[in-house]
Amino acid sequence: MFYFDKYTLLFVLPALLLGLWAQARVNSSFRKYSDVQSRRGYTGAQVAREILRCYGIGDIDVQRISGSLTDHFDPRQKVIRLSDTVYGSSSIAAIGVAAHEAGHAVQYAVGYKPIQLRNAFVPVANIGSTISIPLIILGAVMSFQPLITVGIVLFSAIAVFQLLTLPVEFNASNRALAVLDEQEFLSGEELKGAQKVLSAAALTYVAALLASVAQLLRLIGLYGGRDRRD
Repeated sequence: MFYFDKYTLLFVLPALLLGLWAQARVNSSFRKYSDVQSRRGYTGAQVAREILRCYGIGDIDVQRISGSLTDHFDPRQKVIRLSDTVYGSSSIAAIGVAAHEAGHAVQYAVGYKPIQLRNAFVPVANIGSTISIPLIILGAVMSFQPLITVGIVLFSAIAVFQLLTLPVEFNASNRALAVLDEQEFLSGEELKGAQKVLSAAALTYVAALLASVAQLLRLIGLYGGRDRRD
């Protein structure tokens, strides 16, 4: 199932290299702008709280979490968790990341449709990520093409979920940058720096989508026409 083949060379390897490049760019951009302090001196936590206040959101907490780039919004517990490198930092990178996570909280508060659609698709994606590969393997061992086809269809749900994630992430960044500008948390070159950090982060989601599509194409190439080849 996981041996090196021509489809790995054609599809998976380029996607893997893109993913590594995207992650390297995120790390590089974050490090660069972590060393640049904002003129107004707001910390990431303060910016997140101010954005929530601007939108009249009073039931979301902002907490510190250990690690670096472990920032996320948890809608179930209604908390924005900011990493050690963001929570108490007044760097441009920290402010950009904190604003992005606050942007996700705003999406839930205003009923942003794409995030509702993505969340509705989560159970399907979870099923696909759990049983698609075992079904394909079982179908290949049994030489039973319908089972392989079901597995491939379920695996495609992962790619669909990644696709649905893109507008959610781009919108959160756009909301973040708009508020940072409107409320003058950042301005001029500072705002451009935050945009570079968030743009680099967005590339990782694009890379994740391409990786899923690449693996899907590999599976189709290897097993999609198995009966005809046999």
